[in-house]
Amino acid sequence: MNRKTKMLNIEIARISKNELLERLDSGVLVTPNVDHMVTLQKDREFYDIYHKAEWVVCDSRILYLCSKLTKDRITEAIPGSSFFTAYYQYHKDDPDCRIFLLGAAEGIAETAMRRINASVGRQIIVGAHSPSFGFEKRLDECEDIYRIINSSGANVVLVGVGAPKQEKWIFRHKDSMPGVKLWMALGATIDFEAGNIKRAPAIYRKLAIEWLYRIFQEPRRMMRRYFGRDLVFFIHLLRQLTGTYKDPFRQQQQ
Repeated sequence: MNRKTKMLNIEIARISKNELLERLDSGVLVTPNVDHMVTLQKDREFYDIYHKAEWVVCDSRILYLCSKLTKDRITEAIPGSSFFTAYYQYHKDDPDCRIFLLGAAEGIAETAMRRINASVGRQIIVGAHSPSFGFEKRLDECEDIYRIINSSGANVVLVGVGAPKQEKWIFRHKDSMPGVKLWMALGATIDFEAGNIKRAPAIYRKLAIEWLYRIFQEPRRMMRRYFGRDLVFFIHLLRQLTGTYKDPFRQQQQ
């Protein structure tokens, strides 16, 4: 990924969805949105992960629109949930693509697996597992997950347990699953694929107000997120545009 856009303290790939589909074959994919950008200002481990990930791709149309104010705008927004659908459809006739789903509440990953395999016409999803709440803190459960994924034969794993948990889990544990070439940290994608959460209608996505649709779905949680912590992003963005933004972690290194 040579073409990048600087957004606060990370660099986001300037890449189209079609280019990403053609080139994405290994590494770790992370997908920044406004909430991620806020977390990246205060979570050092999350920040370090973003600088290690091979693929940093814009998940948010709001970030895409904001990038137009910078010198190098992002090519397009590529929401992780819709990209994953495009990914498995792109590889539907590729027997070397074997995907595992890790995340969501009990039973939902299995439902997503059945729906995806039915739509593709083959067993492209070779396994699915919904971990318990707080699984990342229990080594024995993590070791069970290693065993399940390794025995499935998967070489692509989608982890959807929410940020920054999913990204941290991938980087802490991926070496225990050496057969996996590609990791995707994609939030609520498994819920979308299972039909547990409905995607926003196209008009919401086009107008960059998918956040409003999410508020309708989960008012209490999303109101706190969008009208609380996420507003800080726009303060940082204004500082970047006026040349006064300072990377908090770069300052610590000096």
